[in-house]
Amino acid sequence: MSAPNETPTSAGPGTPDGGRHQASVRRRDGFRPDIQGLRAIAVGSVVLYHAGLTTVSGGYVGVDVFFVISGFLITGHLLRDILRTGRLSFGEFYARRARRILPAAFAVNILTLIAATVLMPSTELKSTVHDAIATALYVPNMIFANRATDYLAQSGQPSLFQHFWSLGVEEQFYLLWPLLLVATFALVRHRRLWLGVAVGAVAVVSFLACVRLTATNQPWAFFTLPTRAWEFAAGGLTALIIASGLRLPRVPAALAVWAGLAGLGIAIFRFTDATRFPGTAAALPVLATALVILGGAGIRFGSAEGSPSAVPTPSRWLGVAAMAFVGEISYSLYLVHWPIFTIARYAGGEGQPLSLPYRLVLLVLCLPAAYLLYRFVENPVRRSGWIAALRPSRTLLGALSCSLVVVVGAVGAGVASAGAPMSTDKVAPVAAVGQNPVGTPYVPTNIEPPLSRVGKDNPDIYGDGCHLPIKSTTVPTHCTFGSNMSAPLVVLFGDSHAAQWFPALQALANEGAIRLESDTKSGCPSAEINVDYISSAGPQSYRECTLWRAAVRARLAAAPPDLVILSNYNRPNLPHGGVPAPGAWARAVRVGIAKLPAKSAVLVLGETPLPPVTPADCLAAHLTDTTACAVDRGEALDAAMASAEMQAVRASNAQYVDLNSYICNPNTCPPIIGNVLVYRDNQHLTATFAETLAPVLGQAIRTALNRHG
Repeated sequence: MSAPNETPTSAGPGTPDGGRHQASVRRRDGFRPDIQGLRAIAVGSVVLYHAGLTTVSGGYVGVDVFFVISGFLITGHLLRDILRTGRLSFGEFYARRARRILPAAFAVNILTLIAATVLMPSTELKSTVHDAIATALYVPNMIFANRATDYLAQSGQPSLFQHFWSLGVEEQFYLLWPLLLVATFALVRHRRLWLGVAVGAVAVVSFLACVRLTATNQPWAFFTLPTRAWEFAAGGLTALIIASGLRLPRVPAALAVWAGLAGLGIAIFRFTDATRFPGTAAALPVLATALVILGGAGIRFGSAEGSPSAVPTPSRWLGVAAMAFVGEISYSLYLVHWPIFTIARYAGGEGQPLSLPYRLVLLVLCLPAAYLLYRFVENPVRRSGWIAALRPSRTLLGALSCSLVVVVGAVGAGVASAGAPMSTDKVAPVAAVGQNPVGTPYVPTNIEPPLSRVGKDNPDIYGDGCHLPIKSTTVPTHCTFGSNMSAPLVVLFGDSHAAQWFPALQALANEGAIRLESDTKSGCPSAEINVDYISSAGPQSYRECTLWRAAVRARLAAAPPDLVILSNYNRPNLPHGGVPAPGAWARAVRVGIAKLPAKSAVLVLGETPLPPVTPADCLAAHLTDTTACAVDRGEALDAAMASAEMQAVRASNAQYVDLNSYICNPNTCPPIIGNVLVYRDNQHLTATFAETLAPVLGQAIRTALNRHG
């Protein structure tokens, strides 16, 4: 977000006052209404993008527009202060930033935390509390980078504070940029040319780092200041150019504004979630914004004699009343829109995606909510005479106190959520493994795993390095389990949907029934199909999967096991978008089986149910009625895909086993069977439940080995 309501002036001394041009885009006081219009475009694109309007597929670039505006305005103000006095009052600068940014941010942080405490399931509240604390301490962007957050994902359950990442970047920029400018200005002995060289060097180094890191570690490129600093620096260079007194002639200036708006239009309407971003793609909205600012600095619509401009310019339209209003409340609108959209998902039901009509209603509600925040929080504090008269030290102390209040409140919410009930007081009997299970209608006090720990109920291979994550190495792990050397050697091969069966196989290995070798990698099916993985930069080529899969097959060919067990997520992301049709998936499975050793028996485990949301979140809100969280069997299982896969497996003389009759009854797939929680998330079984199916899987293994002969 750009500095909220920072006066959008043309920057620096040497700017003509324009006194003879009453109709200029720049008023006599230097006000730039066209920059307010840019703010309106920026916040509008972000809000419409988050509302899920597909036409605004690149609306996320609005944040880049804000970064350029911030760099332009702050550099201009700092430069004027330094040139006027020869020094800079850092305390006053930071106090001014605190007055303008923090009140509205703190208000939204607190209100969001309160709404989350009331509406969100207790299973989700812990991470929300962590994010609220990170936001209060001005480092939410670092948290999301470290978490490898997929900002461009339009699915899942994002953090209520995810939009604060850009505010974290701005706050860190405000902290460091004045120090850099003052130190550089002193070193180059007040030579503005060399100051421009220094700012340009920052832009180049940061841009190169951004491009490099986008390719290797996209979340850190997306969320952190070092790889975003070039966008602020681009605005700073624009301010330095204008401050030098340079002006584009009238016609080139108008053309620059047209070109800049065209560039923004391309980015906003043509970029998608699949665009590798930020990287080189971010250069388009950044340079486009700089062009609009630079061109608008010298435009005059008419002279004293009233002669019109030779080239029509949209700068006048950027400053119309509607654009000015949205630009004026843009900061508040940015702050409120995201929690409105995300909290509504929980108010509407367990975090499920909202329908388009519902999102459109919320979109309309964002404007009055933003105006209220602007009218009663942001503007009063910004314009308060007595607050402005405070010594900078007191203002900054007040800001730290507010941060402390938010942190304490967040900790209190976390403590309260930790004490919230996660079960009824009823005990459920341990259910015998059987087909067509009847779900337990309540959350029992002896549930395993507890709802509060469901996210950690992973197979052991997730913690010991035996299961490979996306990307990472292409070298198979070949982890082995079981000490009975006379037992048949069984290899588990596939993606995370294969890894979910490891607990059952590990139990068999511990019993001595099998020797087990595990080769699994997230997002990488054992079927012969090229796939992408989804990152914050959109779909990315998963070359590591192809290499890893080939290496596993080479190992199997060199030392054929008695049995290979395959299991995969049957809806992987194809390189050109979408998921495979049943026929295409069946062919991939058939080719994958054909590339395994003929000496080895092959057992394929069918796909398990896929609930629309994480059942544990639903259960936390329905402790006494778990039927509300049961999933319709027809919706959770793709019958056409399962049938195609089964036919392909049987045509390959392999064994196909569907264990879903032990997970679902003819109508529903219950979330709790006996005292065991079935699902870890909306794609995987809990390790606890998978282990209960060890006897059934053991029988399937014996059958497959006997039939293979």
